[in-house]
Amino acid sequence: MTQNRRQFISNVAMAGAAIPFTSTLLSNLLPEQEKSFEVRLFSKPLDRYNTGFMCECASEAGIKGFDLTVRPGGKIEPSAVETDLPQFIEQAGKYELKTDMMVTGILSASDPFTERVLKAASSLGIRYYRPGWKAYDLKSGIRASIANFRTDLSEIDKLNRKYKINGSYQNHSGTMIGGSVWDLDLLMSGFSVEFTGIQYDVRHAMVEGANSWILGLNLIAPMISTLAVKDFTWQIINGKPRVESVPLGEGMVDWDLYFRTVKELKITCPVTLHVEYPLFEKGEENLPLSKQKEIIVRKLKKDNDFLTNYLSRYGLV
Repeated sequence: MTQNRRQFISNVAMAGAAIPFTSTLLSNLLPEQEKSFEVRLFSKPLDRYNTGFMCECASEAGIKGFDLTVRPGGKIEPSAVETDLPQFIEQAGKYELKTDMMVTGILSASDPFTERVLKAASSLGIRYYRPGWKAYDLKSGIRASIANFRTDLSEIDKLNRKYKINGSYQNHSGTMIGGSVWDLDLLMSGFSVEFTGIQYDVRHAMVEGANSWILGLNLIAPMISTLAVKDFTWQIINGKPRVESVPLGEGMVDWDLYFRTVKELKITCPVTLHVEYPLFEKGEENLPLSKQKEIIVRKLKKDNDFLTNYLSRYGLV
């Protein structure tokens, strides 16, 4: 997805003529030099706060930008994408935070909000997005479900090409398409990774394949366009196993093997940091905002430092 600055400015001018630009928006659109492994924060745990508070937390934690939720119930509602998304990016830019990734619920090109979201996002410099998750239709069968979803993705891929944006489908533990990672080889083969690829999530891959995850990573490596990073452990609750999200380095992910393999497979792409564990202990959510921010920043910084140290250790920055 490489293009020179003149081409990029021309594309932006045509795609986003209806959206007013300011200096901070242009800063988001025109990076001097892309850093493929620069970390973005999946905004979900901060979505309930106002934009200024979100930006203060991310900036003080040393994070360089957002992987923003642009989906029903997210920070930006799809119905308001043309107004609310540029406002968010404008305010984030004042903190020198980029917003070049987003998480959506997109599953069909025919959905009335799909093209609106992609058009607005692309014109504002967002280059990567995550679609929604697709369920298997067991009545139709596993293979038929994958084939049907490939048809849907083909139409979405046309929009990705039109707006020069990358859609990265995430492997997610459970019974949705992509849960096993291996089914993504059937689903995604043949698409250009420049426009339609995979968001590889090592946490979810290890939940489903504690020992075989490394094989799945090798299988789909050429299709990976973004990386999602988080950690987990197993708990036994009432005699049943349950996955519990934990801060990076406190769980079961083999980070040395993971990042060594990422380097060996020459995977080069943006990284989104996911904080899925609770940010607050019991009662802390009622603390004054200043105290809440101290807790949030401390935990985000710990995860970000852990991640950036590993990226540096393996020469990925």
